[in-house]
Amino acid sequence: MTKRFATILTELKSHAPFTLFGSLTGVVCMLIFRNLDHDISRRVFYVFHPGHVFLSAIVIASLFQLYSSKRRFIFILIVGCIGAIGVGTVSDSLIPYAGELVLGMHIDHSHGPAPAAEDARDDKHDHGADAAHEGFAEEAHIGFIEGWYVVIPAAIAGILIAFFKPRTKFPHAGHVLLSTWASSFHMLMAMAGDISLLKMIGSFGFLFLAVWIPCCFSDIVFPLLFVKSGAEIPHHHH
Repeated sequence: MTKRFATILTELKSHAPFTLFGSLTGVVCMLIFRNLDHDISRRVFYVFHPGHVFLSAIVIASLFQLYSSKRRFIFILIVGCIGAIGVGTVSDSLIPYAGELVLGMHIDHSHGPAPAAEDARDDKHDHGADAAHEGFAEEAHIGFIEGWYVVIPAAIAGILIAFFKPRTKFPHAGHVLLSTWASSFHMLMAMAGDISLLKMIGSFGFLFLAVWIPCCFSDIVFPLLFVKSGAEIPHHHH
């Protein structure tokens, strides 16, 4: 237990420098696209967020298949979905949403669910009606609920790839940047073009937390929960 705790602390420290860089790119991205239309920001979010879930699913499911004694597909599917979707939701939706509330950003969620679903519902509900009936999942943009038809298939696709060809050595840069940019466009939706120095500094801090802790949990802590004691996990982030 002590050895594993020391490993987690070491990995958190080693993740910090590139996570700082990734957070900086997220702030720059927010500055460049600060006047982007809300719907376009949401569409971009639903590109980066499923991409993040897809990559996480491959790594988590691969580690489980390689290092766990329970290698039946149903177990791999359950662990992969919980790990990838759960961590992705915390990283890309919940922490950015908390940042939006703390920083007092204008939460504009009157545009219904994700893009494809919105088109199908235009005949029945206008934006005002959608806003009146939306819940927490729509306000926080919880991907596996609001955009389930994109996020869940992304996780399953990653798990299938891992099942037939397990692979754990992915550049950590890809994981960090996908998560950072998903979080950035989540916050852009709420910012509504209202940029200030305080909001940029605060956004940087929340972007760092949104990537650093969840991604470390996904890459390090989560695999340590099921590997055999003393087993060496390949560090795909170096």
